[in-house]
Amino acid sequence: MQPTKVLIMGAAGRDFHNFNLLYRNNDQYKVLAFTAAQIPDIEGRIYPPELAGNLYSEGIPIHHEDELESLIQEKQVDEVVFSYSDVSHEYVMHQAALVNAAGASFVLLNTRKTMIKSTKPVVAICAVRTGCGKSQTTRAVASILKKMDKKLVVVRHPMPYGNLVAQKCQRFANYDDLKKHDCTIEEREEYEPHLAMGSIIYAGIDYEEILAKAQVEADVVIWDGGNNDTPFFKPDLHIVVTDPLRPGHELRYYPGETNLRMADVVIINKEGSAKLEDIEKVRENTHKLNGKATVIDAVSPISVEDSAIIRGKRVLAVEDGPTLTHGEMKFGAAVVAAKKFGAAEIVDPRPFLEGTLKETFKLYPEIGAVLPAMGYGSAQMKDLETTINNTDCDVVIIGTPIDLRKLINLNKPAVRVTYDLQEVGKPNLEDVLQRFA
Repeated sequence: MQPTKVLIMGAAGRDFHNFNLLYRNNDQYKVLAFTAAQIPDIEGRIYPPELAGNLYSEGIPIHHEDELESLIQEKQVDEVVFSYSDVSHEYVMHQAALVNAAGASFVLLNTRKTMIKSTKPVVAICAVRTGCGKSQTTRAVASILKKMDKKLVVVRHPMPYGNLVAQKCQRFANYDDLKKHDCTIEEREEYEPHLAMGSIIYAGIDYEEILAKAQVEADVVIWDGGNNDTPFFKPDLHIVVTDPLRPGHELRYYPGETNLRMADVVIINKEGSAKLEDIEKVRENTHKLNGKATVIDAVSPISVEDSAIIRGKRVLAVEDGPTLTHGEMKFGAAVVAAKKFGAAEIVDPRPFLEGTLKETFKLYPEIGAVLPAMGYGSAQMKDLETTINNTDCDVVIIGTPIDLRKLINLNKPAVRVTYDLQEVGKPNLEDVLQRFA
């Protein structure tokens, strides 16, 4: 029999993981191509033969998703495997309709086949949407486990935007490792807070190899998820964060709803900023989908290093990039800080956009009058720097998980906003983790 001809739709992460686990050494299938979305400058590259295995001596081409229909028809593709996250259910089914009309089957792989079993206990932190608060939740979990004298290793969802071969299995133990691996802003935003806590971090592309190495160092492995994707490792405790500032999204986005249905613990975050009726809507939806989950109420209060320089000033709000783009949030910590501490005006950055940031706003026009800290490579980081410096404002408020001042040179005063998870009442994470331990 001829192998089944497969195309994998992805965004340089879940797609590579699914390929590695199910297709790399499987001669019943022939993966003809990847298509890419969400992440800039991925298309036109090759998934290298060093990672693709013996069946793919020339590697596998990566095309832009705009070519999906023509690729199916030209290559007579049998199956298209959808392998990226944080898209609406409607979007997924539109892609399914396109694929079916072009003559191929549309496949959503199940979690049983795509999660790797660890020899050590795994705590997974996931979400129903990008920007719900996974990062501060992961830090809170790590802090509690450390107090319990557990040796832990954090494994981060993939962000392989550079040399794919070099990024196969990365280990981060200190800040010098960030330079060694030429990390982007997006990577630094996720890794630096863990390094500041003294945690070891793994990330990369081949998560079988990553887990094999990480679990040797750990009493507990923490899966630090990306977007609203499901875990790559089979969790022994699955914590899922929801967002009442986007009530109802927990039912409408893929694979966030899958996470909610799988969760052992559901955190309703940002309750200090949300309407009571929206909090209760998320609680009601959680109970309908997963009545067995433990529900924890939480807020993520902000702190500003010098709030006095905000008052009465015209400010530029710089927010976490993915939260604004495919996360579809209209604001983040920087806007909250601007309003809380009396900024005179939030300046619209759109007249001052440079280079690739112009394309970002064309692709995501709903972003509005805030600036996403896009930094998927050195050119985009330079565009971000130029845009900020060109913007006619008095002060820059940095609402990203890292201090951008360490990476780019700013020509005006800047202040950083930080935020941590704070549980409200009982049960809380310590209760849950004590039972788990």
